Amino acid sequence: MLFREVGNVEVIVAQKLGKTFAVKQKRPGMAGSLEAIFSPTFKEIEAVRDVSLSVEEGETVAFIGPNGAGKSTTIKMLTGILYPTSGMATVLGIVPWRERQLLSREIGTVFGQRSQLWYDLPPRDTFDLLARIYDIPRNTCRARMSMLAEMFELDEIMSTPVRKLSLGQRMRCEIAASLLHGPRVLFLDEPTIGLDVVAKRRIRELIRTMNREEGVTVFLTSHDVSDMEELCRRVMIINHGQLILDTAVSTLKRDYLKFKIVRVRLSDPIGGFDMQGVTVLKHKRTNMKMSVDSEITSIDAVLGELMRHSRIEDITISDPPTEQVIAEIYLREDVGSIGGASDGSS
Repeated sequence: MLFREVGNVEVIVAQKLGKTFAVKQKRPGMAGSLEAIFSPTFKEIEAVRDVSLSVEEGETVAFIGPNGAGKSTTIKMLTGILYPTSGMATVLGIVPWRERQLLSREIGTVFGQRSQLWYDLPPRDTFDLLARIYDIPRNTCRARMSMLAEMFELDEIMSTPVRKLSLGQRMRCEIAASLLHGPRVLFLDEPTIGLDVVAKRRIRELIRTMNREEGVTVFLTSHDVSDMEELCRRVMIINHGQLILDTAVSTLKRDYLKFKIVRVRLSDPIGGFDMQGVTVLKHKRTNMKMSVDSEITSIDAVLGELMRHSRIEDITISDPPTEQVIAEIYLREDVGSIGGASDGSS
């Protein structure tokens, strides 16, 4: 393994970063007309507005928000895919959109809904192609591929066409491919999207290992709160293109993630359920959906009370949706002004 010394060096810096898109608008009654075709009207959509942030070397940072909040747009600017409309950013001291080729040798990227693997070819062929693109010496490449194949458990699938791999297997290959050239920063955009519970756990373990053993800085977006809780010590929340909170994950959990969503299926229907700290969201015969305030009552206490009335046949416990967390943050007076209040990055 390669072990890097990690210091307090800022590897990602953004200052008042903004991105505006011009979107063609339909005019009532003008659809298909020559005027609409040759003189279209446009509306400006501000996808990202005045985002300022910094990430130190070796950090694992979650960058979360609802759909359309500006997460992917921000990552695309930080990786040089998009030019910003305003502001400035550097990654490892490089301005991404000016020196994208130079930056690409120092960063890895994984977009959960976009693949860098050749669909009809086995992962080994994609790895060989990437090794040539990055000019990795043959001996170094072999050692690196062997290490990644062992760590990500890829040996049995390296010669299998990508189209025949499960989603979990493909995502392991995607992340391994992004790490082949030994990047210092790893950008992950929804890396666990669509994966089952077991596959998600494995992906998280692998990301955590690479951060710990190689000092790779991880910048992660996800709709899964568990990704944030298990991988990151710091979280940034973006909504409507603006950064509204930058804090430690422990602080976020303490102040904002107090509720759990509990779904149960009972063997026998019950008339009603009333318990302090529990809000019944849905109740139809034997199926119930509840919101439980963990500060007031524990999940164990809720399940114990339910079992006094009926046997539990199935249960699911999950975090509240990201949108609900953000709504809670907006309601808090201590968040301060838009732009986010930081009370510690680790």
